[in-house]
Amino acid sequence: MSATLPRAEPPRVKVCGVTNLADAEMAVSLGAWAVGLIFYDGSPRRCSLAEAQRIAAALRRKVALCGVFVNAPLEQVVALAEDLELSMVQLHGEEGPSFCSEARRRNGVQVIKARQVSGPGDVRAMERFHVDFHLLDAKALAPGRQALRGGTGETFEWGLLAGRRSKVPLILSGGLHAGNVAQAIELTHPNAVDTASGTEAAPGRKDPEKLGAFFDAVKRSAAERASIGQRA
Repeated sequence: MSATLPRAEPPRVKVCGVTNLADAEMAVSLGAWAVGLIFYDGSPRRCSLAEAQRIAAALRRKVALCGVFVNAPLEQVVALAEDLELSMVQLHGEEGPSFCSEARRRNGVQVIKARQVSGPGDVRAMERFHVDFHLLDAKALAPGRQALRGGTGETFEWGLLAGRRSKVPLILSGGLHAGNVAQAIELTHPNAVDTASGTEAAPGRKDPEKLGAFFDAVKRSAAERASIGQRA
């Protein structure tokens, strides 16, 4: 089972699908641990290289910058991580353990390996990946049966994580918003939570009220856990 955080400590927050400096700055002002910049042509939240450079120049010393890739060539991952001075890369495709290890070795970034979950086998499969973080997301399919890569607004069965044995820190993703993140934290005890579509006004554009409410809900979840601990 996932290791439980100290009762009064909320999970960290990764704000993903950021496409502009204003949204990145808003995330940082609210206390984001990491900001996710997607470099995948198939995503409506793809961040342009020019905007990624602006975000990196302004915020690389204030927040962890995470580049999100889906089955990209290793050379592309390494080059962008170096050019933008990324803190971490998130590999959201079918990249294997050796690919993840080489991405970390080539320029010293932390590696998040992501997997979409539809059953217990998906959770067990992550035990092969000895990376810095595991990110578990919902599995959703487009009408043509092609896998959608994040930002779908769908959750998965959080109870599947009861069988998780890995000691790699967990980032929980998939359909999280202010209305359900506290319950997700209570059930899964993640190291961090990841939000994309649940805090948007439109794909790639954050909603200030939704994003603020998300951070408030995460903080309240920690306060409630602390209160329960004191009464126990």
